[in-house]
Amino acid sequence: MKNRMIMFWVIVAIVLTSIYILFNKPTKFGLDLVGGSRLELQAQKTASIANITPDMMDSLVFAIKKRVNKLGVAETHVQKVGQDRLIVEIPNVSDLNQAKKMIGETAELEFKENVAKEGEAPKWVSTGLTGKDLTVARVDASQTGQWVVGLEFNAVGTKKFADLTRKLVGKPMAIFFNGELQSAPVIQEPILEGRAQISGGGDKGGFSAKEAKEMVDLLNAGALPVPATIIQENTVGPTLGSDSIQKSEVAGIIGLGLVMLFMFLYYRVPGIIADVALLIYGTILFALYKVCGVTMTLAGIAGFILSVGMAVDANILIFERTKEELRAGRTLYTAITAGFDRAFTSIFDSNMTTIITCAILYWKGTDIVKGFALTLAIGVMVSMFSAITVTKNFMLLIFGTKTLTHPWMFGLRKDEIGTAYQATESKKENAKFGVLD
Repeated sequence: MKNRMIMFWVIVAIVLTSIYILFNKPTKFGLDLVGGSRLELQAQKTASIANITPDMMDSLVFAIKKRVNKLGVAETHVQKVGQDRLIVEIPNVSDLNQAKKMIGETAELEFKENVAKEGEAPKWVSTGLTGKDLTVARVDASQTGQWVVGLEFNAVGTKKFADLTRKLVGKPMAIFFNGELQSAPVIQEPILEGRAQISGGGDKGGFSAKEAKEMVDLLNAGALPVPATIIQENTVGPTLGSDSIQKSEVAGIIGLGLVMLFMFLYYRVPGIIADVALLIYGTILFALYKVCGVTMTLAGIAGFILSVGMAVDANILIFERTKEELRAGRTLYTAITAGFDRAFTSIFDSNMTTIITCAILYWKGTDIVKGFALTLAIGVMVSMFSAITVTKNFMLLIFGTKTLTHPWMFGLRKDEIGTAYQATESKKENAKFGVLD
């Protein structure tokens, strides 16, 4: 009993945490639900790129997905069109300038030295150290409280930076971002650990927090492997439309209500417990979606609905097993524990095959299929926790070691109960009339 109460309070804590997340963390929606931006790009030939090959286009697709997703927009749809064009759909970003900035910025970072003679205007030339030598960029605060961009170089970059700072002791090293001078600190001593900082220079007066974050995001996203020009741009509305979304919500509520009503009418008290567990399941699942950054699309909602069906199916397996045990004459406590134990293998096997399928779909599928696979896989894992842990704990807390005096509570008739129940009823009748066994 003590262990069951501990588990009960653990479940309560998980539910309260999930409710807090639901009300305090926004939900990400896909292009089909909230609209966004649609851009068409064309890869460009250069002096070093004579022909646009399929491999180059595959690299461009990968780079754009990586770039936009790192900037905080998941479920971006990127599709190749013809030999050298791409269609990019970015959900929930209706500002075309913002969408173009996410894709089009090159994030060119260069370190330069001044080769001008004394008295001449500065003349900056490249040192060979660029953003390609970076491992990571991050937003930091300087000792004076200003926002700066912290840089960490890879092994090659660390060696280049160390050699340059040895060479330029007492001289400035200029830092340019996308061709604009950011700062030109004077090197006081060699820097060997491969770390540097960029502070807003010139007439900037330092970076704002937003400027520093934008620079960090672009540096971490990297540059595009093939130059690409935006040849068409437009904003798009939700493909489902607000009316369709509202109808889907109503249909979902009606469907869930009918399922919960069926569980109550057919399984009685265990059905009510299953309904409560189903509500807990939905609360935990949506909280996990938000924590994991899952983007809800029509395909993702389909995965969620399917996982709800599997959660209900698990409870049905458990309750039918429990009823079989009661018909066989087991006591109430034994029937409940045996029902869960015997149903577990079937539930585990079916859920594992679903999870394996989801893993394959996520590995090989398109963005839309990946969204379906992810929501379904998370839902299946939570449904196992809901059915095996939540439902079982509540069943044992409510019924415990009590005697089944009212079979209708399990949707059974008295004549369906096995010998153990009949023996209990016989003892009650004998005690009523003063007859000793």
